[in-house]
Amino acid sequence: MDAGRAREHLRRRFQLSPDAEASLDGEGYAGPASTAVKKKEKPLPRLNIHSGFWILASIVVTYYADFFKTVKENFHTSSWLLFGGALLLISLSIAFYCVLYLEWYHGIEDYDVRYPALIPVTTATFIVAGICFNIALWHAWSFFTPVLLFTQFMGVVMLISLLG
Repeated sequence: MDAGRAREHLRRRFQLSPDAEASLDGEGYAGPASTAVKKKEKPLPRLNIHSGFWILASIVVTYYADFFKTVKENFHTSSWLLFGGALLLISLSIAFYCVLYLEWYHGIEDYDVRYPALIPVTTATFIVAGICFNIALWHAWSFFTPVLLFTQFMGVVMLISLLG
């Protein structure tokens, strides 16, 4: 295969434009001056095997572990559950503030740069809320509690990803 055909094959294979190929040095390394070539990628479907698995697993856990019944029975008896719920509410409030108010209403897309404390505070409150939920429900499911709560969390996240 001669050099011209090899270069043409490489260009077609990686979809490099001729000017992007010109910025390659002899070893095929594109320096920092090279421009990124935008590929037209097909968007991923919202419902795929991964999200379907987590949603189905969450439904199965809810049904077979009597999730809502257990939470309802422990709602007034465990202060850990109430504290975890309050922290989860704080975490979700900050997240909605970032997405709805800052990004959609004011058009600030880089709110993490402008308000650097929001993301760590949201993450910390969410993690502490998860720990509180694990402590509150530990007597019901013992070592399965983190697995069940993580499955519920992933099911909710995948369900929300289907909406938007």
